[in-house]
Amino acid sequence: MSDDYDLDAGPDPADIAAATPEPSGSPETGEETPVFAVGIGPGDPKYLTRRGARAISQADVVVGFETVVDLVAAETDADLLTCGYADEAATLDSFADRVDDGERGTAVLMGDPNHSGYQFLGKVQRAVDAPVRVIPGISSLQIAASRARTPMEDSTFVTLHKSGSLDADLDRLVDAVGDRHLLVLPRPFDWMPGDIAALLVDSGADPHLDALVLERLTRPDEAVTQTTLGALADSAGGTDRESTPYSDLSVLVVRADVSAEVEG
Repeated sequence: MSDDYDLDAGPDPADIAAATPEPSGSPETGEETPVFAVGIGPGDPKYLTRRGARAISQADVVVGFETVVDLVAAETDADLLTCGYADEAATLDSFADRVDDGERGTAVLMGDPNHSGYQFLGKVQRAVDAPVRVIPGISSLQIAASRARTPMEDSTFVTLHKSGSLDADLDRLVDAVGDRHLLVLPRPFDWMPGDIAALLVDSGADPHLDALVLERLTRPDEAVTQTTLGALADSAGGTDRESTPYSDLSVLVVRADVSAEVEG
């Protein structure tokens, strides 16, 4: 059951999700029917993988946050269980009861569960008495890296889009800025792109580094702002939607200082 937890005292549900590898072999040939955790992509249904679409279409019951479930509602005739943070635990308990009764269950997550989805994945895994198999999706991080031309192998990825302390994650950004490209998922609304930029500049980063804020990627109202780290820092401050010029569906990219390499 999805009992209460305290992210400061533990256990963090992300740790539950990452505790052990998945068993080897195809989930279709296993003795026990798994629950699938499907990454649905960044929003445009064209980015939903065929494997993910099949797990959704074959489910009897689908669970996820309302904004995520709404994006795949047309892909299935399953019963849709939607939640927000307030009723997340109760909704997952209802989902687990349906799975216990023999129904095929699929949980849906935005993007790719491996990028910022492990807390919800851990909550699903703790709620159900069945194996959970992850079906990766296309992440907005991958789209952002393509648009910003920042190859993953030369980048440091940090997600701030999670509950609990961010100290270690912010330290990673400070340590890597300038030397490696940064791909960052901000946290609405206390760690938005301007707040992250301000931290980096205050910590000694070059304010002239190229910075891009990519909003609502793959959606009709997609927007990309190209600026500098110093200029972006001017939008720091605030804790609500009205206090930032950027969407809560944003990716921040800070390009490494590659001028010396190019000139050489």
